[in-house]
Amino acid sequence: MHDDKPSCCAPGSNPKADDFDARFEGAASEVPEAPPDIRSALRDRLESIEGGFFDMGARRSSFPDDLDSPRRRVRVSPFRIAPHAVTNVEYAAFVDSTGYRTVAEQEGWSYVFHLFLDDLAKYPDYAGPAPWWRRVDGACWSAPGGPRSDWQDRPDHPVVQIAWYDAFAYCRWAGLRLPREAEWEFAARGGLARKKFPWGNEMMPGGVHAMNTWQGEFPAINTAEDGWVGTAPVGSYPPNGYGLYDMTGNVWEWVQDYYGPRPDPKRLAVHDPTGPETGTERIQRGGSYLCHISYCDRYHVHSRTRNDPSGSAGNSGFRVAGDA
Repeated sequence: MHDDKPSCCAPGSNPKADDFDARFEGAASEVPEAPPDIRSALRDRLESIEGGFFDMGARRSSFPDDLDSPRRRVRVSPFRIAPHAVTNVEYAAFVDSTGYRTVAEQEGWSYVFHLFLDDLAKYPDYAGPAPWWRRVDGACWSAPGGPRSDWQDRPDHPVVQIAWYDAFAYCRWAGLRLPREAEWEFAARGGLARKKFPWGNEMMPGGVHAMNTWQGEFPAINTAEDGWVGTAPVGSYPPNGYGLYDMTGNVWEWVQDYYGPRPDPKRLAVHDPTGPETGTERIQRGGSYLCHISYCDRYHVHSRTRNDPSGSAGNSGFRVAGDA
């Protein structure tokens, strides 16, 4: 992992050889495009964001290796972004149309959080210093908790067990793209400046849960005071000022950018930054249902983590974007 303690939210990179990554990238790049009417309908679901100037990042980071501080002045051009993460039923339509097999399906396994498993002795392999993430054979987007689970039990929940390549494949089919990191954060802030959350600075405005995160003692006890132990249906909480749901909490969302420093904090704003030109890890944004203040409070609008593009887990999903 990339900090002095492993992230509660991401198990880290699944170790894979370069030729495996090339195979996954090749499979994603060969996905056929959806018919024009489907592509048009998917684009019409996106919210239009006018863009503008904003202060990207945090004044000070809780996790220095995340490189989310100091703040940088950034200008974002107009763009479009989905109001919520891609759901299971939406991803199923893509798979039915293309026959695409995700990285987890090709590999035959993925990571599942330990509280969702009946007997940990059956799943002895775990993610390095994060024993709460267990390798489960057969876990994938359609069976997010392993072979005994089924996406059809949660059609309106965000799809999980998604690697970056799997998100890229969906975007290729849909005629869309992943949001750039600066676009994602601009959208997440909902028009508010220098706030911690999409709605302001209070984690629980008016004493009410506004996102799906962990309550209790991580990683053993989740009291689910917000109503959910795992993922929540998209739109379970009020939207931000741009009409976007779950920009923090619920699931980590892949973005386009490689991991690396954000734009340098200069006097003049950086226009539409795209991150490093190359890299080995991609950025995820927004935190997830596993984030907790005692261990990994990466549930702020400026929070980020990173993972290998072939890495997947039970809280990794995505939302789509497009040009204006």
